[in-house]
Amino acid sequence: MSEDSVPPVLADAVWPAVPSGALVLVPVGSTEQHGPHLPLDTDTVVARAVARRTADSLDGPHGPPLVAPALAYGASGEHAGFPGTVSIGHEALRAVVVELTRSLSLWAARIVFVNGHGGNTATLDGALAQLRTEGHDAVWTACEVPGGDPHAGRTETSLLLHLAPERVRLDAAVAGDTRPLPVLLPELMARGVRAVSASGVLGDPAGATAEEGGRAMAALVSATVRRITAWTPDDRGRLTGR
Repeated sequence: MSEDSVPPVLADAVWPAVPSGALVLVPVGSTEQHGPHLPLDTDTVVARAVARRTADSLDGPHGPPLVAPALAYGASGEHAGFPGTVSIGHEALRAVVVELTRSLSLWAARIVFVNGHGGNTATLDGALAQLRTEGHDAVWTACEVPGGDPHAGRTETSLLLHLAPERVRLDAAVAGDTRPLPVLLPELMARGVRAVSASGVLGDPAGATAEEGGRAMAALVSATVRRITAWTPDDRGRLTGR
C-alpha cells in the first residue's frame, strides 16, 4: 500500500462527516538533519506512515480512526549544529500537544500521539501525564524499531527506501558514530550530535534496503495496533501494549 492509499484523513474531511467520539491519531515528527542522504522530514514521514497504516488496520464504533495533520516540528535541540534543523523546543512542543488535545477532546473520544522523533519523548511524557490528570483520554506511542541504530543509519535509511525511495541520496550516505545510543547519550545530551558525528549520522546506512524497510514498517504498525487495542497507558500516558 502506498502512503497515499489511506483511511479517513482529517485534513480531507468536511465537518459534517467528522464523527463525534472518534479515535484520532496525531503523527509527531521533526524537521532536523538526517545526515547527507536523508531528508529533513524523515521522522515526520515515518510517523505519518505508521499512523495512516495503523488506522487502516483498526476499526471502531465510529469507523476507522482519523489521522490528523502531522506535527512537523519537535524538540530537536541536539541537532542545532546543522543547517536546516528547525526546533521549537520542549516548552513550545508541550504547549502545542496540550492545546491540541484540549481542542480535539471537544469532539474526539480518544487521542493517540504517534511519535517518530526520540527527542520528543520527555515532552510527550510530561504533557500526556498532565492531560490525563485533566481527564483527557489521550496517550502516546513511539515508532521504535528494536535493535535499530540511533539516527540516519541503516534503520531509517531502509524505512525511507521503502516509503519514499526517490528522496534518498544513497550516493551521499556515509557511516557515522556507530556506538550504541546508551553509550553516546551522555555526550549527546551535553554537546549535541555534531560533537560526536560531523555527518550527523549515528550508525551506518550501509546495507539498507527497501525490503528491510518494509519489514520494519510492518513491525512498527503491528506494535502500534497492538498497543492501541490493549489501551494500557502507564503513568506518563505511554501505551505499553500489555
